[in-house]
Amino acid sequence: MRAITERRALVGVAALLAATSGCSQAEICAGVGTVSSVGVLFVHQGYGDLGGASFELCARGRCTKGELPQEGVTRVSLPLPHDVDPDSGPIRFRVTRKDAPRPVIDTSADVRLTFQSDNCGGGDYGRGLAFTKEGGLTAKIPKAVSEAWFKQIRSRATSEPDPAPSS
Repeated sequence: MRAITERRALVGVAALLAATSGCSQAEICAGVGTVSSVGVLFVHQGYGDLGGASFELCARGRCTKGELPQEGVTRVSLPLPHDVDPDSGPIRFRVTRKDAPRPVIDTSADVRLTFQSDNCGGGDYGRGLAFTKEGGLTAKIPKAVSEAWFKQIRSRATSEPDPAPSS
């Protein structure tokens, strides 16, 4: 009898904690589903062959580097700490052709990070940007760029070639 009473008490405490935290099993809580980061959708159009080219994305004193895949639009992402300062600051994006001494693209934009809620009282700061030859690095992602990115993702599940964004 005592074991049943103890179990009921534990279940009651768990239910009380769930109710007072504002979260239930149906909700994503405690920052799950959000990540502090900055990302750039880079449109290759207008830069010719970038085979073997590398990229560098820097923000808030952190950088990520890698090789650009051969595709129409590349998404480059830099994870940031959960407690990142959201105030305006530079985001730098560089692309260097293979064996080139200097970058073909070296640009930056001063950008404020935006809050993304986890719908449970928490969340993270981040920002999406786009880079095109015509528009440079911008926090306002053109509709044609996001459409090309999503079309490219869908094409990976089929045999369609990667699309280029329309002007």
